Amino acid sequence: MGLPRAFVGFSSTDIHYYRLMQAWKANKSIDFNFASCQLQSEVNSEDEAYIKRKCRERINLAGKYLLLIGQDTRSKHKYVRWEAEVAIEKDCTIIGINLDGSSPDISPNSLK
Repeated sequence: MGLPRAFVGFSSTDIHYYRLMQAWKANKSIDFNFASCQLQSEVNSEDEAYIKRKCRERINLAGKYLLLIGQDTRSKHKYVRWEAEVAIEKDCTIIGINLDGSSPDISPNSLK
């Protein structure tokens, strides 16, 4: 059986948490592994439709959607909420990760 294929959604203000996940994955002493379905590089475009198309392609490869939930996640309508909606539509297993122990009301409405 292969590794779980995962797409990680997060606010740009929480990218350091995603990078920490990558570091854990790379560390042979830590039992933390997944097949990342992330974009291989930042999409160099301001065309929302193009960016969303590229993200959808990657989410469609995933079986799991991990949402890193920080203080401003709820207000990230343009991409974070949209990614969560695509993952729900695709029937991914949704895993919400509360980064700072905040109120559960900070998650996007689409996950409630």
